[in-house]
This record gives sequence, structure tokens and C-alpha cells, in this order.
Amino acid sequence: MKKLVSIVALVLILVPLPPVSADEHAPRQKAVLITGATTGIGRATAEHLAAAGYFVYAGARKDADMEALNKIENIMAVRLDVTKQDQVDEAVRLIEDQGRGLWGLVNNAGVAVFAPLTVASEADARFMFDVNVFGVLRVTQAFAPIIVESKGRIVNISSISGVWSPTIGGMYSASKHALEAMTDALALELGELGVHVTAVNPGAFASAGFVKDCTQLQGDVDADWGSLEDYRQQRIESCKKEDKSTAADPIGVAVTIEQALFEDRPRDHYLVASQLGAGQTIAWAVVEMLALNMGHDQSYTRDEIVQFVDMMWPYMIGEKSWNSLEEEWEFHDSWVERRVPDVD
Repeated sequence: MKKLVSIVALVLILVPLPPVSADEHAPRQKAVLITGATTGIGRATAEHLAAAGYFVYAGARKDADMEALNKIENIMAVRLDVTKQDQVDEAVRLIEDQGRGLWGLVNNAGVAVFAPLTVASEADARFMFDVNVFGVLRVTQAFAPIIVESKGRIVNISSISGVWSPTIGGMYSASKHALEAMTDALALELGELGVHVTAVNPGAFASAGFVKDCTQLQGDVDADWGSLEDYRQQRIESCKKEDKSTAADPIGVAVTIEQALFEDRPRDHYLVASQLGAGQTIAWAVVEMLALNMGHDQSYTRDEIVQFVDMMWPYMIGEKSWNSLEEEWEFHDSWVERRVPDVD
């Protein structure tokens, strides 16, 4: 049931609302921790939130990056490699000692490596999961008590690859699919404690992780992807274009992250992509949902599927809201158990 609701919720995502007014929150200067804040989406978000009047703890690994971040008003650099538990623990102590509390956690740190699963390096897969999955787990577990105390927000930076899996993207998609599952479960676990957990699903935006993968790909002259060698060559050509800064500016994702952190009624998912990226993602989610529905005794009819979409629509666009989690699940279960009136 949870998977079906999540898929339909993604289908119903609307164009992001205008950014939250900085003036509304600036006097209280709520504090936010962003992991992987030195480049790409993380850096854009840190600078955007700081300029809007929030206080940003910006996770970084290198001295030069920390020095640069500390020069920006409303930003304090925090040495934080999400793969190192000692640095995570020290970051908690530092932020607690600052006395501001912590309203938001943005799990942004991530890496990407692309290769066919038949030739992919196990070391690369372990590296991606250590950052994209276990890194999120480490940081979230460490900071959860502070976020619960403030009844704040957790925003996990997933990807459209958390919904669908393109050719040669299996390892990266697997890590982001795992993050989607963790986000769904965490939302249920912390919702009763007043913490909202959200996944932001960006499409193609300028990212240091993708640049590193391109550098590795172009430097590995002896690589051979066998029957998928054409994809490797296409990826190399794409990397050359990305090296010319053709990737989208991540400020669009930064504005969406601000929404997820501060708007009064945050959504469970925020899709931020081009028309092509959004269309591919939503279409994939719909096709997967339909595939799960076909060919068994519990299948729903087309009219019943449409009925569920119509039932959910006013809640997804904010026209209606549930009074409690129990009411929401009873609403869902009425359709699951076919207790709603038959469709004419």
C-alpha cells in the first residue's frame, strides 16, 4: 500500500510553489545543516539559505573549502565526511555547543559512478553505498535527537534515478532507490514526533559527483563495456558537453529545498527536473504501478485506479488535509479493501 501511495503521490506533484519569504523566518534565524556543501546543489543551497537569513552549518572535508565557506555571512563550515563516524559525532558536539539548536538536516552528500552492472566494480558500488546510503544513515541517526527536539525537518536529496533505473545507471539508481525507501520509513517513524521527512528528486544539474565520474570515465582508456560499448562512448561525449558547463544551474534545487524546509505544508516528494526528465520519471512510475497491478486476482480495474487518483488529488494539491495519521490510513484502507462505493 505504501509503495502505491508513494507512486501516485509522485504522479500528482505540481510545479513548485514560489520560494518562502525570508522575512518570515529570518528573525528566529533557524539553523540548518547541509552535508556535501562545497559544490553543486549543496553549495548553491548553503549560499541561498544564508542569503535568505537562515544560519547554515556547511559540511565540508577540505581545509580550503572550509575557509571559503567561513567567509560567507551566516555560514559556519563543519568538517564532515559522512563516511567517518568520528567526524559525524564531532559535528554533533560542535552544533550542540553553538546553542542555536537545529531546525533542518539536508542529507545532500552524494557520489555517482556509471557502468553496466555486468562489468561494474564492486569497490565503486561499495563506495557509492557508503556515501549515498550509509552516510545518510550515520548523519540522520546522529542528529535525529536534535531535530526531534526542534520538531524540524529532514530533507534527503535523492534523484529521479531513485524512481527509475536507466541503462548503465544501475549502481547509482540502486543507492538512490535505497534512499527513497529510507525516506519513506523515516517519514513514518518521525512523523508522530513532529518531524517531517522529505525526498527531493532532482534531474540533471551541475554536480561535482558527476564531474568526478566523467573524469574517471575519460581517463580509463582501457575500459570495455562489451555489448554496451556504444553507451560508454555516448557517456564520454556527454561528459565533454558537461565539461563545458551545459548542466543546469542547481539554484532551482536550492529553492525547492528551502520550500521543503520551511513551507507550512511540505510535501513528501519534490520533483525538480526538465520536461524530459520529469516526463520520463513520472511515466516510469506509472508504468511500474500498472505492471504491479496486472495479472493477479487482486488487480484493480482501470476505473478503480482512476477512482484512487481522484480521491487523493485534493489532498495532494493541498485543498484538503487529514486530521491525523490514523485518518489518513483509514482513508487509504477504504480503497485498498474496496470499501468505497463502486465506480459507475
